Amino acid sequence: MEALITIFATGLVAMFIAMARKPMLVLATASIGLLAAAGMLVNQLVEPNPWLKYDGIYFDTFALISSLVAVLFTFLIILAGYERFKLESQHTGEYISLLLFSLSGAICLLSYTDLFMFFLGLEIMSIPIYVMVGTKKKDLRSSEASMKYFFTGAFATGLLLFGIAWLYGALGTFSMAEILRATMNPENHGPLLYIGVLLIMASFLFKIGAAPFHFWSPDVYEGSPNIVTGYMAAVVKLAAFLAFIRMFMIGFGGIHDFWAPAIYGLSILTMFVGNLTALRQQGFKRLIAYSSITHVGYALMTVIGSGGQSLQALWIYLFAYGFSIIALIVVSMMLNNDGDELSAYKGVARKNPLIGFVFILGLLSLAGIPPLAGFFGKYLVFASAIREYPVLVVIALINSGIAIYYYLKLIRISLDQDGVEDAPALNMTPLYAIVLAVCMVGILLGGSASWLI
Repeated sequence: MEALITIFATGLVAMFIAMARKPMLVLATASIGLLAAAGMLVNQLVEPNPWLKYDGIYFDTFALISSLVAVLFTFLIILAGYERFKLESQHTGEYISLLLFSLSGAICLLSYTDLFMFFLGLEIMSIPIYVMVGTKKKDLRSSEASMKYFFTGAFATGLLLFGIAWLYGALGTFSMAEILRATMNPENHGPLLYIGVLLIMASFLFKIGAAPFHFWSPDVYEGSPNIVTGYMAAVVKLAAFLAFIRMFMIGFGGIHDFWAPAIYGLSILTMFVGNLTALRQQGFKRLIAYSSITHVGYALMTVIGSGGQSLQALWIYLFAYGFSIIALIVVSMMLNNDGDELSAYKGVARKNPLIGFVFILGLLSLAGIPPLAGFFGKYLVFASAIREYPVLVVIALINSGIAIYYYLKLIRISLDQDGVEDAPALNMTPLYAIVLAVCMVGILLGGSASWLI
């Protein structure tokens, strides 16, 4: 709870400091606040006796570690985005504050104990992103993306509230623990409960971009500033998915047989829609968007699993995915590719070997190539589902093979010998170097992070 308050307060302070139009001071304030929050989370892991308590939030070990990862990802994204933020010194504090406010909502999602706090966390996380998506004011694609994200987000929120109302009508409680006890009793099963669960599920599927609710994702990824795309793909997806699995595995565990078949089918649909559409993309961020949709399909396999193994597998998977996507987004920012064409990456890895190495590592990790973190994440996801859903795992393996094609296509473009002379020499600033170094370590050693859970 102390870390959550610290992050929110840091966002407020950064917003006021921005009036001095000193971007470096804003960056320093945000960095100190995030490092202090990370220290508080680590301290609570060692000594689980928080000073402040609230019944709607409970930081167990899993929530603490997940919050720590969300703080780390946000810190990396703020560092990477500083080069863009400082171009508009009068708005630097606003950009960074919005990211910190969104992180506050994400941490609520990682630790909620009732539906009231869950809803607040989801909206606190989402609303700043609606604004951030449209900050490229001279780009019509950014304005379109912001409006599309806002309207689809508002629709998903409406579904969620309607579902929560039906759920409350059926069970008479917002508490997750009481919801679990109630759903374990067959006498409480009925149309009110089932409709409420389906509406909440539909809202979640909108938020995470699962097919057939994915249509907003490619346009929003493409129109957003690169750093916002990275935040959405890393932090927002981490928080939303872990909230999703907490809701369905814990809260709705008593009616698993009702909702699991729907997730099973949507997982397959999401994998194929994401992969087959990604094969035709010529824009980098649209390719990343459809790749993200495919990864949603893989991650959904853990939601229908049972026990702590699925939870651990999802955490490692999102941990590896976050580092990989941040590395790719940072390279894209360094390239300054406003047109977002894949051809802009031609020869980049040959002309910039160190940067190209991290870029290729990120792509190979997303493809699940051993011994990178993405491989361990994907392996654990498949292993958690193989006993109960062997056919689903086979389909996922087929899709993994399809995905390798477009990842290797991008690697081949970056290594193209013919494009070396025309490839831009990327400017490696100290902040970019720090972010890429941390991502490289995370990708190479992230598979060993499973011992934390």
